Amino acid sequence: MSPKVQTGSLEAGALDIVRRLVEHGHRALWAGGCVRDRLLGREAKDIDIATDAVPEEVIALFQTTLEIGKAFGVIAVRSGERFYDVATFRRDEGGMDGRHPDRVRFTEEREDAQRRDFTVNALFYDPLRDELLDYVEGRKDLDRRLIRAVGEPRVRFREDHLRMVRAVRFASTLDFSLDAETADAIRERAGDITHISVERIYSELNRLWTESARAGEGLRLLRATGLLAVLLPEVHAMSGVEQPPQFHPEGDVFTHTAIMLDALPASPDPVLAWAVLLHDVGKPPTAEWSAGPKSEARWRFNEHDQVGAEISKTILRRLKAPSRMVESVEHCIRNHMRFGHADQMRESTVRRLVGHPLFPLELELHRLDCECSHGDLRHVQFLREILDRLRAEPVLPEPRIRGEDILSLSVPKGPEVGRWLRTVYDRQLEHPEATREDLLTWLRAERVREPASSSFPSGPLPVILNPHEPYAGDCPDV
Repeated sequence: MSPKVQTGSLEAGALDIVRRLVEHGHRALWAGGCVRDRLLGREAKDIDIATDAVPEEVIALFQTTLEIGKAFGVIAVRSGERFYDVATFRRDEGGMDGRHPDRVRFTEEREDAQRRDFTVNALFYDPLRDELLDYVEGRKDLDRRLIRAVGEPRVRFREDHLRMVRAVRFASTLDFSLDAETADAIRERAGDITHISVERIYSELNRLWTESARAGEGLRLLRATGLLAVLLPEVHAMSGVEQPPQFHPEGDVFTHTAIMLDALPASPDPVLAWAVLLHDVGKPPTAEWSAGPKSEARWRFNEHDQVGAEISKTILRRLKAPSRMVESVEHCIRNHMRFGHADQMRESTVRRLVGHPLFPLELELHRLDCECSHGDLRHVQFLREILDRLRAEPVLPEPRIRGEDILSLSVPKGPEVGRWLRTVYDRQLEHPEATREDLLTWLRAERVREPASSSFPSGPLPVILNPHEPYAGDCPDV
């Protein structure tokens, strides 16, 4: 396991810190996740160092330090261009609020290992001696691909309730199984997760969806441990909601969603991951057994895209997700059914669709939705061909007609200006060869034919996708 150290690398900086601590008579080891990842052949994102040196001794030994958690024995030490967490071996005491200990007592490495969360995260490595130190059978659990709490799992989860979600995340991201006793303890204490800040929960869930090779397994494990019903009851409600087999041979809404999560690309955009998770969250409250105008009775989910968009906004705001995340996911969900009618849209509508900044994520959401249900990808191919055709020109070119042109036609200032701007811009998109003079001529004729009282699509010029655009035919509830 001896590291191949390159000058200036992550390992080189961590090795220098260990060497300096040891030269001054201290015990110093690499600890936790970096050791686990090295044993698994995964690249470590950071390296934490554990030592018997107390914070004041660490500060005295290094030129640049930050007291990021001095009360808990943690000092950030700069080595090269990076900062590394250097933590004193400790034992946590008190603090049964499920968030943090009341106090810590500095101790030795064996006791420090026994206060950590899971055995695979409680390993130490001496880089100077190339020696693995395992006090909790973490190496055995790595070989068994098992996430198991250190010691008594109920005690570990009582100390920090977030560890329950972390257990699921580690099992999913590492593609490990969850130890049966550890899983039982989570089921017993799942309700305690409400005592944890939503910001910490959001961060864990975000990592679960974006770092897992099969995020759907993480979703299934959240449900199996009882955490999903507490954290995301709206998603849990998708379980058992039947779908028409001609469109969804894979099963109910929850099954479809889990399969889509499993099919996410590696390290997906978080917006896409959350949109996949929540794209059908509006189906449970809209489920109805009914017949369409031209078809037999089946399960239908009318307006589930609109209802789901509102539910997704509620969920993400509850988790205090960033505003951009809330707005982007809501947009993707609100519009995800439109792609099934792309070949029936006007040229201007298709251009607006393709020209939206979120279009690549929307198209990927639609691809996953179809691929993980009925398998019909013709609209994905259609839109990709549109993209190829438009590569040589701006998808949404600069408007050739401006507000002052509209006002010159005696249109009063106000909403009518925006409506006429949108109308003439649609004309420009439908007829890209039209010059500015052509558009003005057409606009004057339309102004005479359709006075200001005429009804036009409402809203300002910026691209707004209308989820209620009419379409022909019956639509699969994908």
